Amino acid sequence: MEKYHGAIVAIVTPFINDELDEQGLIDLIEFQISGGTNGIVPCGTTGESATLDFDEHKRVIELTVKTVNGRVPVIAGTGANNTKEAIELTESAKASGADAVLSVTPYYNKPSQEGLYQHFKAIAETVDIPMFLYNVPSRTSINILPETVARLAELKNIIGIKEACASLQQISEVIRQCPDDFILLSGDDFTSMPTVFVGGKGVISVTSNVHPRGMADLMEAALAGDIKKANELHYTLFPLMTSMFSAPNPVPAKKGVELMGKIKDGLPRLPLTGIDDKALTVLTGAMKDAGLL
Repeated sequence: MEKYHGAIVAIVTPFINDELDEQGLIDLIEFQISGGTNGIVPCGTTGESATLDFDEHKRVIELTVKTVNGRVPVIAGTGANNTKEAIELTESAKASGADAVLSVTPYYNKPSQEGLYQHFKAIAETVDIPMFLYNVPSRTSINILPETVARLAELKNIIGIKEACASLQQISEVIRQCPDDFILLSGDDFTSMPTVFVGGKGVISVTSNVHPRGMADLMEAALAGDIKKANELHYTLFPLMTSMFSAPNPVPAKKGVELMGKIKDGLPRLPLTGIDDKALTVLTGAMKDAGLL
């Protein structure tokens, strides 16, 4: 499989007593690699990047790169709504040895399309490392349009996008307007299979946290053009995908890996809170049905 293809986990960041659990992170990485994941994204949305301070953010990336040791690609989350901070995090990720970075559209500021272009251009021209754009309008309130993505795809370091707009129409427009070697990865487990069938190359997945093998098999079948097998796997995994969003992400994913005994404490950082009883029932039911508990 090519370097940035398949099921790539948006890995959770474990804490103990609100401090980074380094051994827990190492254990999660080993679980992912042994489970067949095709890559690891530390410090993404699922990794609670919004509540990591700069030192923690840099340490998570550094420890991930060291633990992975070249076995799969590491795409480090380095986005920010402050261009200078995004550059600093991207420089640190490069120094740590990350293979690529993932840079989210600036949130809260609500920049124009030209502002988005200039933001990503500044990062790409300052730090010489492969970059994936990250579009997730439901969280940032900003949608980077296909025309803007196509402009950015002309820049040497910008090699792809994690597209979490959940619109196959927009995804198709991005693929249509960008160069053939531009890599579109789904940012949404639910649409990962159809995204591959319209030209995507894989998914940056939440569900992979608890079921790396299942998501890897799904993406492998889809990329091989095996529609029947991919469809069967999609519907087998669908209840588990749903359970990952029974509470705000990454609350169910963190609780799930705790239930599997992969980390000691599945609590997120405030302002996120622990899973409630209703969501826990959905989560445990789906995990049992998937043979994970």
